[in-house]
Amino acid sequence: MLNSLTQDITARLQTVLPAAALKDPEPRYLEDPRGRFAGKAGVVVAPSTTEEVAAVVREANAARVPIVPFGGGTGLVGGQVLAEGPMPILLSLERLNRIREVNTDDAVLVAEAGVILATVQDAARERGFLFPLSIASEGSARIGGNLSTNAGGLNVLRYGNCRDLCLGIEAVLPDGNILHGLKRLRKDNTGYDLRHLLIGAEGTLGVITAAALRLFPVPTSQATGYLAVPDPASALALLSMARARLGEAISAFELIAAQALRFLDETGVSYRDPLPERPDWAVLIDVGLSGQGGAGDAAAALEALFEEASAAGLVTDGILASSEAQRADLWHLREVLPEGNKRVGAVASHDVSLPLSRVAEFLDRGRQVIASVADVRINCYGHLGDGNLHYNVFPQPGRKAADYGNVRDALIRAVHDLVADCNGSISAEHGIGRMKVDDLERYGDPAKLAAMRAIKSALDPNGIMNPGAVLKS
Repeated sequence: MLNSLTQDITARLQTVLPAAALKDPEPRYLEDPRGRFAGKAGVVVAPSTTEEVAAVVREANAARVPIVPFGGGTGLVGGQVLAEGPMPILLSLERLNRIREVNTDDAVLVAEAGVILATVQDAARERGFLFPLSIASEGSARIGGNLSTNAGGLNVLRYGNCRDLCLGIEAVLPDGNILHGLKRLRKDNTGYDLRHLLIGAEGTLGVITAAALRLFPVPTSQATGYLAVPDPASALALLSMARARLGEAISAFELIAAQALRFLDETGVSYRDPLPERPDWAVLIDVGLSGQGGAGDAAAALEALFEEASAAGLVTDGILASSEAQRADLWHLREVLPEGNKRVGAVASHDVSLPLSRVAEFLDRGRQVIASVADVRINCYGHLGDGNLHYNVFPQPGRKAADYGNVRDALIRAVHDLVADCNGSISAEHGIGRMKVDDLERYGDPAKLAAMRAIKSALDPNGIMNPGAVLKS
């Protein structure tokens, strides 16, 4: 049964929104992908214009009703799910789904927040450009959510995070005013950059409604290799060698542990094992060259790197894709690793980043730290090129994640303590959401946290924007 406040705000919204904007609170709006959170909503609204979003925010602010922005629902830290407190307005961006412009002179695409990431990629490709953000959920994640969490993904090494891919944003601030910031300027020194303040804020400072996104030339030649390395230290040495030889041509450099492939075998996920003998560690590297001649440029450059690294003992075996089909097979392997994890069922998952100089140390010490807490299996893979590791622990064969419920918090604390000791971050690309609020309080710099609270209080004095996400309410 709806309480009187929910009934009142619903009635008010019915007067400022068209009927199509009012939605039923379907389960998809109230669940997170990992099943760890169950949310609630007094009313679900799906505006189709920025002005309608502004109307919703004004009504919510006047009534002191919280708002939870909802993009594609793919967030992994509970930022889009409110389980406690007053019934919120769940504000879905799904109908704000137009690509407003593709300007080839500016190399900019303007997309509304509800546009699915894969749609942005396709629209850029149709005009001869590349939008390089690539994540596992790109078929359902929406641009607004990507920006709100400053998503990273596979190509950060070359192109950067979402923050680096956005030139301007349009947003509705907590008082209902619209920030008109869709400039596509590379240089704009006119005071505080509110764009960067709102990107990564996870909807706690306003609702992003549209963005001017940077486009890039499509590489004229690409090459992919899967290279066996003796250990993570060798992988890092290989990365240094690759940078010295190829510079910015390296678009991805992924570290993969043998355990990840064993999980695929264990759970029946279909893939093609690239090498006849499975190494303990491997690197998946992607090289793209633009405007430098024939189609064989990238392949030749990667082959030369392979030969140099082999001679130096950094690579023990490898395969270089000789066709687009082989290249697709190698990337398919990387893309299905999360599915293997999901089917096994993690005891605890960690999205961490480290200085490259501390990665090998972290992995060595991590085995000891984890073993001191519980008898589990470790699966580590991720974007080694930018120091982002997905460092996850799993039950031993014959057991389930639920069997480790009494040590889950201790495992997370042990890993995050080690990350902090290595001068890393407890959240690399998934954000803080509600799951990591306590971790941010524990490991965050006090001065930074105080500044964040002051900004939140100044922009959202009534605390209506995604309360409980990022900062404690």
